[in-house]
Amino acid sequence: MIDSDLEAAGVRTVLGTMVNAGGLVLAKIVPLGRLDAFATSGVGAAPVWDVYTADGAIAFTDSITAVGDRRLRVDPEALALLDGGLAWGPLDLVTQDGSPAPSCPRTTLRRVTDRLAAAGLEARVGHELELVLVQPDGSALETGSWVPYGATGLLDHAALVDDLVSALTRAGVPPEQVHAEYGRQQLELSLPPADPVRAADSVVLARVVIGQVTRRHGVRASFSPTPFPGSVGSGAHQHLSLTRDGVPLLSGGTGPHGLTAEGGSVIGALVAGLPEAQGLLGGSVLSGSRLAPGGWSGAFRCWGTENREAAVRYLEARAGNPHGANVEVKIIDPSACVYLASAVLLALALDGVERGADLPAEVVDDPSTVPEAGRAAAGLEVLPTDLDVVLDALDDSALVRRLLGDAVVDATVAVHRLERRTFAGLAVEDVAARLRLAWSA
Repeated sequence: MIDSDLEAAGVRTVLGTMVNAGGLVLAKIVPLGRLDAFATSGVGAAPVWDVYTADGAIAFTDSITAVGDRRLRVDPEALALLDGGLAWGPLDLVTQDGSPAPSCPRTTLRRVTDRLAAAGLEARVGHELELVLVQPDGSALETGSWVPYGATGLLDHAALVDDLVSALTRAGVPPEQVHAEYGRQQLELSLPPADPVRAADSVVLARVVIGQVTRRHGVRASFSPTPFPGSVGSGAHQHLSLTRDGVPLLSGGTGPHGLTAEGGSVIGALVAGLPEAQGLLGGSVLSGSRLAPGGWSGAFRCWGTENREAAVRYLEARAGNPHGANVEVKIIDPSACVYLASAVLLALALDGVERGADLPAEVVDDPSTVPEAGRAAAGLEVLPTDLDVVLDALDDSALVRRLLGDAVVDATVAVHRLERRTFAGLAVEDVAARLRLAWSA
């Protein structure tokens, strides 16, 4: 959109957002008349934007200090209309000379997508957004009845849901579906698949729209992985598919369930790389409390067809799956930076294809039914929930550093290690209460 189109649409200001290494949605607003400058020279931001933590602290590193400046440059090709005279656009983080900042999450995902294209591959990503409706102060919303996946919650919130679907559609991100999730006051939205950068942008845009709509209805949306410990947490699952020259990698082959050899390598690389990548998929101080066997959170490091306990769930190309075969990575939660989560998954997939990673044996039964004492003998591994273990694996990963760069890994590790120190010794209930709205827009 050009300025005249935006002005005719009633736009007065432009909101630009980025998602930092801690999964926080950070933003600046400029008047519409400043849009050209916002898109070319950008607006200033301290280097510490990379490393703000969920409680507002700064995770300083050797290279990220109070000295220096970055520029936040809005992408004018991705602008969308919001309510209230606002337009929205995603931000790229650049240096003063205009070159991409090494730690920029959106640029990191774009680079991975470019590497896929150079290898003759095209990726599509679809996102699920789970949220919990809460009071404006973050406390529990107790009004109304609730049946998991039932009509009652949707009808109790019919006006909000209608407003939300309409607002998302106006913004250009119409959801494919909305339903009441398992947890009380928990909703889930599914967004249509798109190219990886556009898909990640749509997640951030949807969160901003959700923030506007819920405020209008006197509530807020919590995107915490564990808003209320003892109840189910919220995920941010990603569905990935890959094609080569328009031919799917995950169907039409001679492998299990029609997998091609390259499709098998994609799944094998994802399963193998999860422990090292986990800090980018759910590395917050609350992420571990969501990840548990029996909770459909993908706690088991394995793959399986339509297996909701597997970290990597495979969906076959069938009549009931209009988007074709894909894999769903279930351990991702809303505290992850959506751009970096997509980037590491797609980079692992490409690396697996390039080196011909082996497809491990499929887990065909529910692994959560295997007693804990018998899991090792059955070859079942539960992904770690100890944040120190998760972050050490990411910090020490030569693989992830090669795929995404040191700047991304160092910023992510610094943020979450500071959160770990800050909240050490506090009960998970106290941490959850303090961070219930930290990842909201």
